[in-house]
Amino acid sequence: MSHNVAVMGATGAVGQEFLRILEQRNFPMDSLKLLASRRSAGKTLPFRGKELPVELLTEDSFEGVDLVLASAGGSLSKQFNPAAVKAGAIVVDNTSAFRMDPDTPLVVPEVNPDDIRKHKGIIANPNCSTIIMNVPVWPLHKVNPIRRIIVSTYQAASGAGAAAMEELKLGAQAMLSGHKFVPEVLPHCAAFNVFCHNSAVGPNGYNEEEMKMVKETRKIFHCEDILVAATCVRVPVMRAHSESINIEFTNPITEDEVRSILSSAPGVKIVDDRVHNYFPMPLDASDQDDILVGRIRRDISQPDGRGIELFVSGDQIRKGAALNAVQIAEML
Repeated sequence: MSHNVAVMGATGAVGQEFLRILEQRNFPMDSLKLLASRRSAGKTLPFRGKELPVELLTEDSFEGVDLVLASAGGSLSKQFNPAAVKAGAIVVDNTSAFRMDPDTPLVVPEVNPDDIRKHKGIIANPNCSTIIMNVPVWPLHKVNPIRRIIVSTYQAASGAGAAAMEELKLGAQAMLSGHKFVPEVLPHCAAFNVFCHNSAVGPNGYNEEEMKMVKETRKIFHCEDILVAATCVRVPVMRAHSESINIEFTNPITEDEVRSILSSAPGVKIVDDRVHNYFPMPLDASDQDDILVGRIRRDISQPDGRGIELFVSGDQIRKGAALNAVQIAEML
């Protein structure tokens, strides 16, 4: 079965990753339409040996389209997704616009694929940090229900888009040359620096990225009782996020049990070499489909045996965004 596919936000970092993954996985399609803002309309992008034109995104762009992969920003998704659905397309949306809408399934294919069936035209892709955490945490939760997660993220510039990645590069070059650098994309210089995630901080002291991890995990797991507290920061890494995850289970669990569960978990690759001090790293996770999981160890602050620590790395642009959406499309 083939389809007419459109990529909304085709010239952005995630949009271009969509094209790479669609080509690599030989996604069946009769046609591919690339959509973007007026600034990018008229450009061309390579796909399957051809140069495809980028068209201006309008409400009339979806005639004859069966599937839309959207990553053009939340405001544009709110504006154009309904038009796509009205035209008969199914939208897999990578933005935050519809994630917490009760009528929109929020899906990680390795976790809750059956929720795809409940869609009313739009299926939401979770936040990148949520996906990277949930892929390895879910198989553990199925075996031994999790009561509480404390997670700290180390988020790459890629999470803020292609412009932020370029800004990290320019900032590093400037500082190494002894020049002052004033950032324009991120609120602080990303080179040689760590700072609170660049989303708004709410009255409770948590930024939006942290609260996304809390609310989205509960929705994806169908578990409003699970306790999640997150601290999200930007680090001077070009691509791939890392996370330190502390888990409190309902029942005692051993390191060996965790390794056994994760060794057969879909989307997970164990990288846990204590002898050589080799564990998940962003450089190794970049361009990889799997979430790398290591530093598997008992939480010594929980003497009852119910605590486990993990460290994970995952490609934010790939599994944290584009790949997750394409996997949803494949299941459709």
